Amino acid sequence: MTTPRRSTGKAAPTRRLTTAQALIAFLARQYTERDGRRHRLINATWGIFGHGNVAGIGQALVEPGPAMPYLQGRSEQAMVHAAVGYARQSNRLSAHAVTTSIGPGATNLVTGAALATVNHLPVLLLPGDTFATRPADPVLQQLEVPHAGDVSVNDCLRPVSRYFDRITRPEALIPAALQAMRTLADPADTGAVTLALPQDVQAEAYDWPTEFFATRVWNVRRPAPDRHELDQAVRAVRGARRPLIVAGGGVHHSAAEEALAAFAAATRIPVASTQAGKGSLRHDHPADVGGIGHTGTATADALAREADLVIGIGTRYTDFTTASSTLFADPAVRFLNLNITGFDAHKLSALPLVADARTAIGALGEALGALGHRVEPGYESAYTDAKDRWEQRVEAAYATADPDARPTQTQVLGLLDELVTEDDVLINAAGSLPGDLHKLWRARSPRQYHVEYGYSCMGYEIPAALGVQLAAPDRPVWALVGDGTYLMNPTEIVTAVQEGLPVKLIVLQNHGYASIGGLSESVGAERFGTAYRHRTAEGSFTGPPLPVDLAANAASLGMRVLRAGTVGELRRALAEAREADRPTCVYVETETADTVSGPPPAQAWWDVPVAETATRPSAVEAREEYDRQTAARRRHL
Repeated sequence: MTTPRRSTGKAAPTRRLTTAQALIAFLARQYTERDGRRHRLINATWGIFGHGNVAGIGQALVEPGPAMPYLQGRSEQAMVHAAVGYARQSNRLSAHAVTTSIGPGATNLVTGAALATVNHLPVLLLPGDTFATRPADPVLQQLEVPHAGDVSVNDCLRPVSRYFDRITRPEALIPAALQAMRTLADPADTGAVTLALPQDVQAEAYDWPTEFFATRVWNVRRPAPDRHELDQAVRAVRGARRPLIVAGGGVHHSAAEEALAAFAAATRIPVASTQAGKGSLRHDHPADVGGIGHTGTATADALAREADLVIGIGTRYTDFTTASSTLFADPAVRFLNLNITGFDAHKLSALPLVADARTAIGALGEALGALGHRVEPGYESAYTDAKDRWEQRVEAAYATADPDARPTQTQVLGLLDELVTEDDVLINAAGSLPGDLHKLWRARSPRQYHVEYGYSCMGYEIPAALGVQLAAPDRPVWALVGDGTYLMNPTEIVTAVQEGLPVKLIVLQNHGYASIGGLSESVGAERFGTAYRHRTAEGSFTGPPLPVDLAANAASLGMRVLRAGTVGELRRALAEAREADRPTCVYVETETADTVSGPPPAQAWWDVPVAETATRPSAVEAREEYDRQTAARRRHL
């Protein structure tokens, strides 16, 4: 309870600052606290300056006052990706802000904002906006909307933000800034937060109450489960013969990995993981059965098909996880969802256990432990035997018998697997690599596996590596990209060089969109438009590969580049890159022939609709297969 303050008849002290100066001073004094540990909430500000923010936020960042580190970006989207990488590596307890000018600078934030919000990762966006006072209308880069004078391009950020406000008067910043911090620090509600800042308001002075700049600590709560929901959960687990845990990103966000390991060791319930949840258990934990869903392991997917109880922990159940609602095939299957958000806890008509993941796992484990509960020995031995068989398939995909051969993509992963320790962090987001990593990678620590697959955004990896390296300066950080992803967003290589961040970039050259090429072939589109090749006289892109030298491009941006043409050269290059103290790129052209080792095929389906009418035989055949697969789809009610 707050004690009312007695009036003294004196005016409250104030500070005269511009809106931008006040915002930076406010942000520098915000903290989060969880489990007794305090973290600065906004630890740095990324920025690219233009007329919409240079005289406001830009000027405020050079004013004396509480330190607010500044990071110079090259692409607005990339700055958000870097901030997201930082927030994820920081367990969402610390975040970055991103400032841009108006117009294209602001709209370039949209993709990164969507990625942050989809993945429940905090980032503060501070785009410049048009004049609130409208002295000239329109101004440079202003979008005119004839039916609404109060709309600007920043309104594009509304649907991809967890909180949005436009600060049209200086004093409006006070409630908006407090709401922004509340949202960023809320484990159930966090994501992208946008404060749109009209450029005239940024530079306008106001007498701010000094209390606005007091140190504030935002508690990141760990809500406990409801007693009734917990009792229901205990009964559900006790009544299951073939339970399966699906560990999602919420396990990491809650720092619940140790609690999950103890729970699995006590109950012997197998644990499969989503892309966001991989690493929740070490790969060698007896209960870990690997990735689940379309890119999952045969072990996990077989267990999912026969499970009578699926225990989701911190997962959103995307279509890759559920194999587009075809994976959980037992007619009597039920779901129990431990999630901090009621929205996700109720999915698939589940029994909800709405609580912090670590708190809920502990409470459920304590209740089951008191009853001496564990799965039947036959169930445990069956999945451990299946796990051993899958490991043999991983070894076959990783095998590199000929040191003079050109490596395959999976052999690249195998060589990296030989090299890394639990300290290394691997970052990926799009293409065929997420599937290979989800099936094959042996996660050694909770933060080693960093695959952004909520939005699966091409171009995420390189800037995210910068954010991760800033959050974990003593850890080797690897960004794994194909040529298609590299071409999307290599600009922050320059920032890595400028800041001396020793990120390691692996560029796999396979001359096109390999992942979508394979998908295109499977749906009857015949790999159309997916190869990076010259156009032939007939008009198709089936000519020689384009003479693009991505290694030379990386070198031109300031990176040290190591070219590797064979397995032996790659092994040496990776080792050298890991020890490097400056940004280093390993460039390798991978083998794609069917005669060499590759990843195991998909173990579960994924719904990509196929043309219902077509004249080409490949599309007709693909539609027949599609109709066969959709027959297995079901609603869990």
